[in-house]
Amino acid sequence: MASFDVMPDIQLYQPVELDDALSLAERYGDGGWVLGGGQDTYGWLKDRAKNPQAMIDLSGIDSLRGIRTTDDGIEIGATTTLREIIRDERINRDFSLLAQAAGRVASPQIRNVGTLGGNLSQDTRCWYYRRGLACYRAGGNLCYADGPESMNREHAVLGASRCVAVSPSDTATAMVALEAMMVVASASGVRSIAAEDFFVGPATHITQMTALEPGEILTAVRIPSKWAGQRFYFEKVADRDVWDFALVSIAVAMRLEGDSIAESRFVCGGVACTPHRLKNVESAARGNSLSEASADAIAPLASAGAIPLNYNHFKLPLMENLVRRAMRG
Repeated sequence: MASFDVMPDIQLYQPVELDDALSLAERYGDGGWVLGGGQDTYGWLKDRAKNPQAMIDLSGIDSLRGIRTTDDGIEIGATTTLREIIRDERINRDFSLLAQAAGRVASPQIRNVGTLGGNLSQDTRCWYYRRGLACYRAGGNLCYADGPESMNREHAVLGASRCVAVSPSDTATAMVALEAMMVVASASGVRSIAAEDFFVGPATHITQMTALEPGEILTAVRIPSKWAGQRFYFEKVADRDVWDFALVSIAVAMRLEGDSIAESRFVCGGVACTPHRLKNVESAARGNSLSEASADAIAPLASAGAIPLNYNHFKLPLMENLVRRAMRG
């Protein structure tokens, strides 16, 4: 009988070239676990909730790390640490929304080693799923969080389809707001995916949180210059200031013309299976000023269409209040 006090036997690969990592990812497919900082990996393995054949450690691949200026913005390597992002002068000058979001991930110790790619690609935190129960997301035929006696305080109020687990990534909301592009590589080539399409809900794929296919690796994120230096707002509400995941968060990018909002992106975290754009809020905000009156008029739209579960009705007024705070200027 296997002991749960030790890590399971697993093949470890530590390539130093991206091509080697891609070959390994292609060889193992679903059986390969791509490792960034590893902060979310070892619990899965020790608890036997995931049982990959091989671990592909990307930390030795220099080309996957660093922040580079491009012809139209910046490119951030997938294994760049959250701490590097928080401290980068260009990001703080042009895309401070991302620095703010990265600064609210977990704790300083985790941000020191946690990577951008790992934070974006992490699996959901639903405790039923993480206990190893055969729920929909694990390939079963039941959602344990969506029942009359389920504990679902942290689960979705929007966009659920069988599974009601939410996306846990703090940086994901900022990436969607900034219209980032995800660079995904495989042995067959490279493709780019808009951040908004990179995260997938259960109606698209019940057992995945992202559009990554077996054998693919997220190698970089490109942020276009469109939103550089514009007005940003980020706020995360959690039970504790450190370590915890968002109950509700909001990432906002706004372009002003004079005192009026010409264009905006409002993205909520913690409320849906993916980062959730508040498109009705964006439409209503266009042409309005940042003021108490505009905030009060537009904020109620944030929770339109939400269907709360037994224990998360509080998320609706919380979404509205976060929009209100962003709109107050």
